[in-house]
Amino acid sequence: RAEIVLLAAQGISNLAIAKRLGVTRVTVTTWRRRFAEKRLDGLLDEPRPGAPRTITDQKVADVVTTTLETLPVGRTHWSSRGMARASGLAPSTVQRIWKAFSLQPHRSETFKLSTDPLFVDKVRDIIGLYLDPPERAVLLCVDEKSQVQALDRTQPILPLRPGQAERRTHDYKRHGTTSLFAALDIKAGTIVGKCMARHRAAEFRRFLDMIEKNVPTDLDVHVVMDNASSHKTKLIRDWFARRPRWHAHYTPTSASWINQVERFFALLTDDQIRRGTHRSVRELETAINAYIDARNADPKPFRWTKSAD
Repeated sequence: RAEIVLLAAQGISNLAIAKRLGVTRVTVTTWRRRFAEKRLDGLLDEPRPGAPRTITDQKVADVVTTTLETLPVGRTHWSSRGMARASGLAPSTVQRIWKAFSLQPHRSETFKLSTDPLFVDKVRDIIGLYLDPPERAVLLCVDEKSQVQALDRTQPILPLRPGQAERRTHDYKRHGTTSLFAALDIKAGTIVGKCMARHRAAEFRRFLDMIEKNVPTDLDVHVVMDNASSHKTKLIRDWFARRPRWHAHYTPTSASWINQVERFFALLTDDQIRRGTHRSVRELETAINAYIDARNADPKPFRWTKSAD
């Protein structure tokens, strides 16, 4: 309203003001007329029709304060009906108040805070590798997806049809498990993967041997991995000690999300494992290898954007 008056004072036409402010020409003329008749008082709202307001600002403040600072007896959070009984208001009124103040007592989110004393140093080290990879080196994110289950549904899957989603039974038959060892080349976006029956330091060493055969001898190798016990045994420490071109970078405790290969595991689960049916471990491993081959045929590196800070 003030902008309408100020623009009008500059000699701009009503139609030009309406276009500039995104309002109608009638709105412009209405507020120009009210300002001309009553000056600044004319820009205030006039009394509106309808019943007078019955819920005071103090009542609204009481509902908000009660929601934030108290808990109902015997419950962990307020419901709209419980707050309505406690405040003497209608449930719909409580819901409108909560919506106005962006309060959602029924929702709860989780978080995890790393307790690693070297958290800051490790984050800066790994994020620095992501944002500015070293020259003449390969940067690999390595981890294991252990205990991947080969599951088959107890009844045949009913396929997708027009107007009908794919349907499957909630129960399943388990046909064994496998563990996927994977290394993600963050520059190329390619995956080196190997399924093994067990998840121990011995299997991890064999996987490292396989990676070494695929990396040119004139390149350094930087490996980002978590603090799993199988990664820090004497067998693995000795393996790295005998290979000076290999450099291990450990993610902070409770912060494996910083390892980019975890993003690949999530895609693998969504695209292949969760909705797949596998009647044997061999079928499961074949499906996993087919997914890796398809991804390597058209690799797309993940783009890390967050700074260490």
